[in-house]
Amino acid sequence: MSAQPFTIPIKVLPDDIDFMGHVNNARYLNWVQEAVLAHWRKLAPADEVASKAWVALKHEITYRKPAFLDDEVIARTVLEHFKGARAFYTTVIQRGEEVLAEVQSSWCCIDAETLKPARIGEHLRAFFLPQDK
Repeated sequence: MSAQPFTIPIKVLPDDIDFMGHVNNARYLNWVQEAVLAHWRKLAPADEVASKAWVALKHEITYRKPAFLDDEVIARTVLEHFKGARAFYTTVIQRGEEVLAEVQSSWCCIDAETLKPARIGEHLRAFFLPQDK
């Protein structure tokens, strides 16, 4: 089972715009990273946040519509599941009801000191996947 969606607001800024007048495709991936990391910081216990970091392993993105300067969009991310040191997220970038991009991503949890993969403890399940018992 997946967790409840976590949403962050995004304001499209001049630096986000490419030569075609809309948000550069790479910027969407920055937004996904911002959403996933904000989700972790909000829900994980402080000691876990301090001792762990995240690196992206894979992103699969489908672009639906462009975003433009001054658009107000949201990134809605959902933790689908985690296994070992990996977490799997679905993130949807929207402007109102319009879906701009859909992203499936996988992330590796690492120990902030050793930079080696760190297993995501089962004790975190209650924070991130409360309906999983």
